[in-house]
Amino acid sequence: MPVQVPDDSDFNSFREQCENVDGWTVHYNKAGVTVWCRDQQQSETVQKLKMKIVCKDVTAETLYDVLHDTSYRKKWDSNMIDTYDIGRLTVNADVGYYSWRCPSPLKNRDFITLRSWLPLGGDYMIINYSVKHPKYPQKKDYVRAVSVQTGYLIKSNGVNSTLFYMTQVDPKGSLPKWVVNKVSQFVAPKAMKKIYKACLKYPEWKRKHNPHLKPWLYPEQNTLPSISPAELSLQHADSLENIDESGLSEERGHISEEEDSYSKES
Repeated sequence: MPVQVPDDSDFNSFREQCENVDGWTVHYNKAGVTVWCRDQQQSETVQKLKMKIVCKDVTAETLYDVLHDTSYRKKWDSNMIDTYDIGRLTVNADVGYYSWRCPSPLKNRDFITLRSWLPLGGDYMIINYSVKHPKYPQKKDYVRAVSVQTGYLIKSNGVNSTLFYMTQVDPKGSLPKWVVNKVSQFVAPKAMKKIYKACLKYPEWKRKHNPHLKPWLYPEQNTLPSISPAELSLQHADSLENIDESGLSEERGHISEEEDSYSKES
């Protein structure tokens, strides 16, 4: 199948999945954060995870800026190893690279994704899925993971906002059950709270760092090279090496000092 930039029907489908709780089971609901897991369909090989957080004193516009601003992400996303944009497809779609640190002793993961965004009045959506780019093959020290579909829905409520995050990712590994449980019960809620805290600090940070540079709002500021969808292909999970990490024990895993202190603060 050819690579296609998401259209209105794709965004509408994503919004509907974020807002509809039918077929979803709550795994965590505490301190303004809810985490659901999708009741797995027979046709699905990878489970869907959905999260929601109410962000008081954070506007939808600020949330949207924070999720787009890769320069700022390097300040608050401690799990990220590297991220950069590769090229633009349209005024609201690009291709980029992201790698993140997995809990030890798992191998770190990375992605190449096609990302698209859509402002809708006071609400916003950002969605992505994995693609292959000939100049960015799989790296030796990383497991190339696959985003089947991942994205954010930001809903405005005046000076407050609500953030939905939904993801269906194939991490390309036979992961032990403790990892899956850790994601839904600890990692996912922590990540949502971390985004919220980053949003509270963003306006002050942005005033000191290229305050008028927002290419996601002003396409004329975008200096990325143009690329064609024909240069890309879909990243199929079955074409990547499957790493068996199912035998790794939780005792060998660790939570960083930052994560531990964060969970205590929360």
